[in-house]
Amino acid sequence: MINLLNTGAYLINGKDIIEDDTDASAKLAQKGITASKEHAKEGTISCRILAAHNRGIDLRNLTLRFDSLTSHDITYVGIIQTARASGMDKFPMPYVLTNCHNSLCAVGGTINQDDHVFAHSAAQKYGGIYVPPHLAVIHSYNREMMAGCGKMILGSDSHTRYGALGTMAVGEGGGELAKQLVGRTYDMPCAPVVGIYLEGEVQKGVGPQDVALAIIGATFNNGFVKNKVMEFVGPGIAKLSIDFRNGIDVMTTETACWSSIWITDDLVKNYLKERGRAGDYKELKPADVAYYDGFIKIDLSKIEPCIALPFHPSNVYTIKELQANAKDILAKTEEENKKTGLNLNLGLKYHDGGIWAEQAIIAGCSGGIFENIMAAADIMKGVNIGSGNFTMSVYPESQPTFLELVKNGAVETFMKAGVLVREAFCGPCFGAGDTPANNELSIRHVTRNFMNREGSKPNDGQIASVALMDARSIAASAINGGKITAATEINVKYGKYKFFFDKSVYDKRVFNGTGKPQTEKELKFGPNIKDWPKMPALPENLLIKVVSYITDPVTTTDELIPSGETSSYRSNPLKLAEFTLSRKDPGYVKRAKEVLESSVSPELAEKIKSINGCSGLNADNIGIGSAIYAKKPGDGSAREQAASCQRVLGASANLALEYATKRYRSNLINWGILPFLITDENAFKLDSYIFFPGIKSAIQEKKDEITGYVLGDTVTEIKAALGELTDAERQILIDGCLINYYAK
Repeated sequence: MINLLNTGAYLINGKDIIEDDTDASAKLAQKGITASKEHAKEGTISCRILAAHNRGIDLRNLTLRFDSLTSHDITYVGIIQTARASGMDKFPMPYVLTNCHNSLCAVGGTINQDDHVFAHSAAQKYGGIYVPPHLAVIHSYNREMMAGCGKMILGSDSHTRYGALGTMAVGEGGGELAKQLVGRTYDMPCAPVVGIYLEGEVQKGVGPQDVALAIIGATFNNGFVKNKVMEFVGPGIAKLSIDFRNGIDVMTTETACWSSIWITDDLVKNYLKERGRAGDYKELKPADVAYYDGFIKIDLSKIEPCIALPFHPSNVYTIKELQANAKDILAKTEEENKKTGLNLNLGLKYHDGGIWAEQAIIAGCSGGIFENIMAAADIMKGVNIGSGNFTMSVYPESQPTFLELVKNGAVETFMKAGVLVREAFCGPCFGAGDTPANNELSIRHVTRNFMNREGSKPNDGQIASVALMDARSIAASAINGGKITAATEINVKYGKYKFFFDKSVYDKRVFNGTGKPQTEKELKFGPNIKDWPKMPALPENLLIKVVSYITDPVTTTDELIPSGETSSYRSNPLKLAEFTLSRKDPGYVKRAKEVLESSVSPELAEKIKSINGCSGLNADNIGIGSAIYAKKPGDGSAREQAASCQRVLGASANLALEYATKRYRSNLINWGILPFLITDENAFKLDSYIFFPGIKSAIQEKKDEITGYVLGDTVTEIKAALGELTDAERQILIDGCLINYYAK
């Protein structure tokens, strides 16, 4: 089904695969191919797009400028505020501001709508694109109106993925967008490229979420594509519709890859033409000889309906496998989550010959796609889900999609079945809508199923579980009263439906000021919109106190700064900071504030003086800050607040065995938080003090290894590293944050 090659591979004429093993040279010679590996690497689609956007001449170290930017209403205020403080006077490229996260304005009083008003005024003043609430979710609008073949788009949402339309899109923290807004570049070593070779044809009842979950299950835990580009090639692509491709592509984020790109064809050409953008099409395909740093072969015909159990999209089983081994698999899931302090009751969902859910959701940029909804409607024709505890909601991805569903009768089908059809909204994906009751199981075609991301609060004794499934199997389960059912188990005649895109829906409501800034306009600030507080520069000598110690295998950004009800305070750094780690470590904020308000005690100063070479140091020439330790922090969302909230509370460092994503590490750097890598997590504990003498000089001198000292009953050494840093990133850390860096 999915075969991960242990080596790199050559792709010849888009179809023949030659593994990079000891026989590779001979096999290439038989085909008359003499190209070097380095030259063949330039034959990937990815390399050519990156080269076209690179502002330097060195492709090994990229300095990228993007074609457009995009943000939604829990990220754009902070980004614009950062860019304003850094000297921005206009948007230098198209910048799309959507309103699909904080669009439930009953939450937080006037706060959320104040943010929308701010964004509208910013689009006018600086020349941006403002998409009003409920009109489209962020990625749907960008797919419909912004993506184009060979383009690059940078977004402040982790699921910024438009590869199926020939666009390399990257989800990053707000600091990286702010850099683009002030004319700077996105700097990184060139990402390795992994070829994803699709062959065969999916069987009836299998949807894009099934393919995506199978890929995630095969690649996430082993890091096979982490921080790499996934380049989709192979003959199987031609047999997938654009909606199907988009549905797979948006989920590539959950593999921890950096970006994605697909070959393009007439289906992409027609998609863009139907949306009035025929000029954005061009054929993209690898060169006749292309080399990939890694390779994955996928036989689409072998993919079966899948389910990702709590609490990660990589916790994947086929539905058939789950049904056959329900007791064991559910017990295993419960046991795995006990390690994180959670006591699930998933075993109670297995009764009466099946596994039963209480809720079903099809929503957002992955589930709310037209073809997914139409397939679900076909399954639910003439069905009534009843008035019991089981509920179901469908959220179309955009108003143009909603309009077509109304015109072709799908909305009527759902309503007659007892299914609620809602507006374009991302809430069910991040905990701001359709939160299940305590101990309920929700099956969802959305992007994530992290702990408490659906809105529950485990620390208050409230916990619900989310399992990810494809819309087709969700609908099959719904017609069985919530009993988990694969869509391949039922006999349904799926229709072939034409999507008639009506651009006038956007023309009438979207404000597009690209290239036409109205500098005389005033920004409109609500009382909740606050400037960033001042951040201190890095001292020469740094003492940190470990105020949170997390031993979970992975720590998500939803745990670092919870989503859901906190979203209303994303424009207020001080208020939002009060929620930092609130669902994972409720004592963190108090402990961090204590460090923020403290100074180096005489006792600690004496211990520091005992360190060789530190006899001249005292409380006056030592800075102090807090730190968190987590094994692998930063999986999930791109939201910069996962780092900025720590910084507002006085954080100076993170300590980790590794970082789950590049975007979280970038957020730390842009907020002046040292992203330390360590190898011995037992060298310190909660409340330990660690001293780093000469830390500023060590960064300036580009030292690979930095020595710190754990100040316990005895003073012990600890070795730390900061990993690869550009010169600009080093200076950002020294200056204390991105805003300070630009101010200088």
